[in-house]
Amino acid sequence: MFKLTKQRTKGKELRQTVVDTLNGLMEKDDRIIALDADLGGASNFLQFKQTNPDKFIDVGISEANMVGVAAGLSLTGFTPFIHTFAPFIARRALDQLFVSGAYSKNTINIFGSDPGFAAGFNGGTHTSYEDVGTLRTIPNIVICDAADEVQMSWIIKAFSQMKGIHYVRGNRKSVRSIYEAGSDFELGKGNVIRDGSNYLIVAAGQLVSEALDVADILEEQGLTADVIDMFTIKPLDRDLLLKRMAYKKAVITIENHNIIGGLGSAVAEVMAENRISIPLKRIGCSDRFGQVGTPEFLQEEYGLTTPKIYAQLKPFLEKNGDGHRESDLIAVKHIKG
Repeated sequence: MFKLTKQRTKGKELRQTVVDTLNGLMEKDDRIIALDADLGGASNFLQFKQTNPDKFIDVGISEANMVGVAAGLSLTGFTPFIHTFAPFIARRALDQLFVSGAYSKNTINIFGSDPGFAAGFNGGTHTSYEDVGTLRTIPNIVICDAADEVQMSWIIKAFSQMKGIHYVRGNRKSVRSIYEAGSDFELGKGNVIRDGSNYLIVAAGQLVSEALDVADILEEQGLTADVIDMFTIKPLDRDLLLKRMAYKKAVITIENHNIIGGLGSAVAEVMAENRISIPLKRIGCSDRFGQVGTPEFLQEEYGLTTPKIYAQLKPFLEKNGDGHRESDLIAVKHIKG
């Protein structure tokens, strides 16, 4: 059971949340081991040299090798957690993750940090707006996008109890809080964090807070929206989507990712396969590369701040004010079985 926090202020840095959670797991489970590819300072994984020096390996600037080492550790009974920037795991080490990891049925837990606009001054080469779309093609992979520190800690703990390839993306730095401490979640199930009747907003990760802000703006205009935190992007909670699409005028997805291949595409697939023909607006990076700038500048530049999101939504909602009755009936029929 989860509970929303009343104050959406910034909490602990997500990288520190990962380290603290893993330190706690290491105290109870000798199989937990952490690896980094010369980014221990960026991830705070270097702290393991003081807290758990025998459970940390820095493989150097060699992400593909890190995945291979993690696969070998899995074969010998360890539960490896690896970190690198999101583009390095999704692009540079993809083949090793696919073959040595997933195809070989090994267990590798991945923290891909600073996706999308969070890459900041690292620039376009270090920016990943495609990591979910790329990794989503790996059979049986679990992909999560953590909304805040509470959810990130829960995800890391959940991964430690599972077999297979698991990926969680998240800003290294602080993000606005969504959930109260002690909240519990379920992998593969979306969280309805706001109820409404006019629209359905589906968001994930850092932009869940912006989704709630947009819902506030709509409510001021007499319009209400369901807001779903779809923190597990694969496997996607199809049943929840279909249930909440019923009798809605439109569906909106919001993500710190390319609109191609990510959350918006996954939702569109569900709608197409189930003949849900109400309008869909995908908000995210629109088929662009990254660039250099502060995260705040980049979030603005890519249209992912609350005012920019609403500016994109306003003409869409004005044009698509009426629901589609046939789609409503199809969605309801699906839920009733």
